[in-house]
This record gives sequence, C-alpha cells and structure tokens, in this order.
Amino acid sequence: MAHFAELDTINNVIGVHVVNNEVITDVDGNEQEQLGINFLTQLYNSAGWYKQTSYNGNFRKNYAGVGYRYDIERDAFIPPRPFNSWLLNETTCQWEPPVAHPNDGKRYTWNEATTSWVEIE
Repeated sequence: MAHFAELDTINNVIGVHVVNNEVITDVDGNEQEQLGINFLTQLYNSAGWYKQTSYNGNFRKNYAGVGYRYDIERDAFIPPRPFNSWLLNETTCQWEPPVAHPNDGKRYTWNEATTSWVEIE
C-alpha cells in the first residue's frame, strides 16, 4: 500500500491516506506519485495538495503524520518540534536535544527549563 500525506496551503500535514499500489502503478509497472495525487484529488474533489510518504522512511526522511510539516527545500517531512531548545538534524530531519540522552539504562525525561535530562524515579 502507498501512503500520501494531505497538506494544507502552508504544507502542514492534515491527514494521511492509504492508496492501493495498483492505483499508482503505470502501464510499465512503475509506481508514479502523480497517479496517487490524481486519484486522491478526484476522490476527494480537492485541490491536490498531496505528497507521497514512505512508511519505512525510504524517501522524504520520515513517515508523515498529522502535525508534521512538509519542507520543500529538504523534500522531507519534519515532525513537530518537541521543545524550543531542540535542534533539527539536517541528515535525519529529526529534532535532537542539545544534550545527549544518558546511556546508563535509567529512565529520563527532558527538562526544558534547565535544558537537561532528569532521572525518573
């Protein structure tokens, strides 16, 4: 199954739709994103603000979800920023804390006020 993110006019993901692979396969047996966009545009009688997303993250960096944003320059879906201090990893398009998560087997939560990890007891 193919998955398509529905975008609003400022590229926020407002829905994700599943389309049968047969719909996006052309006569030569190749998958074509535009066929899925055309299908969804006709199905929902909409303007066609759709982008294909990969459940396995094979393209566009991340699987789109409601609340994600499609970044045209990066051709990537970027999740919501969890905290203001976190920075975008340009390679993965994932948000990362400014301080690495401790790797000691204990459970932690992020404290934005102190920009540090706090152990959960």
